[in-house]
Parts: sequence; C-alpha cells; structure tokens
Amino acid sequence: MAQKLVVIGNGMAPGRALERLFKLAPDAYEVTIFNAEPRTNYDRILLSPVLSGEKSYEEIVIHGDDWYEKNGVTLHKGKKVSQIDRAAKTVMAEDGTLASYDKLLIATGSLPFIIPVPGRKLPGVLTYRDLDDVNAMMIAAEQGGCAVVIGGGLLGLEAAAGLKQRGMDVTVIHLGETLMNRQLDFAAGQLLKRTLESRGIKVITKANTKQIMATHPSLGGQKVRAVALEDGTEIAADIVVMAVGIRPNAHLAKDAGLDTNRGILVDDKLQTSDPDIMAVGECVEFDGNVYGLVAPLFEQAKIAATKLAGEACEGFVDKALATKLKVTGVDLFSAGDFAKGGEREEIVLRDVGQGVYRRLVLEDDKLIGVVMFGDTSDSGWFFDLIKDETNIAGMRETLIFGPAYVADCRPAAPVRSNSTYPATRDIAA
Repeated sequence: MAQKLVVIGNGMAPGRALERLFKLAPDAYEVTIFNAEPRTNYDRILLSPVLSGEKSYEEIVIHGDDWYEKNGVTLHKGKKVSQIDRAAKTVMAEDGTLASYDKLLIATGSLPFIIPVPGRKLPGVLTYRDLDDVNAMMIAAEQGGCAVVIGGGLLGLEAAAGLKQRGMDVTVIHLGETLMNRQLDFAAGQLLKRTLESRGIKVITKANTKQIMATHPSLGGQKVRAVALEDGTEIAADIVVMAVGIRPNAHLAKDAGLDTNRGILVDDKLQTSDPDIMAVGECVEFDGNVYGLVAPLFEQAKIAATKLAGEACEGFVDKALATKLKVTGVDLFSAGDFAKGGEREEIVLRDVGQGVYRRLVLEDDKLIGVVMFGDTSDSGWFFDLIKDETNIAGMRETLIFGPAYVADCRPAAPVRSNSTYPATRDIAA
C-alpha cells in the first residue's frame, strides 16, 4: 500500500524532486501538494523575461494541470498551510483543508527582505519574488511614470531592465560601491553600470534609503511619490521595487518545533530533526549556509527524491556556483571566489573600447574564480575548470583567451570546451 507524501510548496525544487521520485518509485506514494499560489508550477528563473515582455506566463509553466493528473497528484492551489501537527502527522491550510502524511516534504521557499524604513507599507511599494509581483509591476508600468528599484543585485537589475523596457523611467539605488558587489569586482561592476546607463537606466551607488515618501492625503489617498536618501536626495517614484535580499521562510517549521536557525536545519540527506520530515530549497539551512541559486536546490531535490524512494544516495555538499545576469544584450558571468588573497594570482584582460573584461583568480595552479563581462562565450569551460579543480599549470600563459588557445597545451585534467554551466540565478540581491 502506498504511503502518503504531503508537500508544502510547489516551487522548482519540490517539482524537480517529484519528477525524480516518480521515475524511481512511481507507485510508492500518494502525493498531496499545498501551493500558496493559485496556480501550477512555473519556472521562476524566467520571471524577468515575463516582466520585460519577452515571454508569457504560459511559456514558463513547468507542470501543467495534466502533469498532476497523470501522476495522481492532489494539488491544492491557493491554499497556504498554517499548521503542522507532528503528533497527529497532519498539515492544515488556512481555510481548514486537512491532509495526513506518512512523510512530509517542506519547501516553503524564502521571503523578500523589506527595508525597515518609513513608508515601506505604502501602496506602490512592491517586492520581486513571484508571478503576482511581476503582474503588479506590469500593471503599474501601464501607467508609465517613474520606478525606483532599491537593490543593485541580480533581481534588482532584472526588474529595472524589465520596467525600462515597458516604458518607465527607472532609477536603481544601491547601498554598495558597485553593482552586484557580491558577484563582481569593481571593474566589472563599473562596466555594468555604464552599460545600464547607456540604456537609460539611472544608477546611484553608495545610496542609503532614508524613507519612502507619500503623496498628500488631499490627492485622494496616500501612495508612493518619492524615495528620500540619507544625503537629502529625493527621487520621484510612482512605484518602488525592493530587491535587497531574501530570508528562508522557516516560520512554519519553527512553529512545529523543528530545529531551525536562519533556515530549517537539515543534514546532508535533507532530513530535518523529525525523521518523517524532509526539507528542500530556499527554506533550508545546511552546515551554516542557505541557498538561493537553482543549481544547489536541484541537487537537494535529487537527493531528497532518492531518499524518499528508499535508494542509497550521496550526501549534499557545497559546490562552486555560477551567476549570470538575464538582461537582453548584457553578457555577464561570475563564478567561484575572486576575493584578493596573499597567495593568489590574477590574470586580467580588459578592452574598454569593446566593453570586454575578464578576470581570473588562481591559487596553487588552479582556477578558483572568474568574472567575465561583454564576452561570456567560454563561461562554461571556465566553470568546469573551477568545479573540477583542474591543474592549469600547463596552460597558464594562454588561459585567459579560452579553450581554443589551450587545446595543444595538454592540461593535467581533461578540458570540456563544449560544456555549459548550470542555469542559475542569485535571488539574494
């Protein structure tokens, strides 16, 4: 007799886990999913093309209704779980919908961080996490006007590009000295800033938000009118998009008595402190780390599904991560560790006129970090060198130019010039 598996959350990580589970053990579980959103599973990586108008929602759906029917899955759309009763082994949604489980998989994702400044609750202040956020931005863009995006990380810049493409006057304000400062060095960040400004997007760095200012009540209800910075600058705004980071959504697990810290604590098999409950995705914390890129989340999903199927599997480990900006016409790639260090060497290629920049960071005859702007055609090859810890001593002199120039150098480890890096995104701005 099949066991009952309840899944809380219907994002990309649990979707991938179920795909693998149905291949390994198609009849092992009766599956019930509670999805807080009123829709099926979709590709969140492609929300930016939806915002810019390059794709429709229908084009980013991963699992349509027929997939759930084919696999015998009960999907509760628009039902947010409010309680886990570990003693009774049940979960209950806010509307009272109840389901019992033998095994529970928590995939509650993350919550956007809202800067605690005055005016943050005004109408017109939006976040950028799901399709509802995108729809709200598209509706706002129909009215034209000014948009201020707080946060110069990946999500913020993708939001800014999408709103600009829809006709809004866009300003990005960023606390750091350079855009995407968690992924890029200063030189690459400056090239990115120049490129965005050439497209009509205003960029203000080293900008600390003081408050979000409202229209006068006499104008028919207060809403956003401007963003005020600490230095006294006021930037006109009809909408404000906060894209300053995310936090694991672990509240439900914590209320149920599971071990939590920043996220839901799991071991390398994605097991929580309850032997019948597992967790995957942005809500989990493993070995002190939380995750916002899709590559490690898919690895978690693979391990969780294999364990649920009763098969042996390797444990989850941190691996090199890659970041790519998904703005049409902007080619940018970052992977590994590019911080400065005493024993580290750097190889830099810079062509300001062509807008091309490459920086390689080496340590102990291995590539440990790469930043690329303008031409990222060799990004997959460089990423493999980092991931495989390839000895690059024999190709050091021509390494910066890519695989075409080192083919005859006989590197110490195989070079896969046609490989690609995993599709990833950084949702921690």
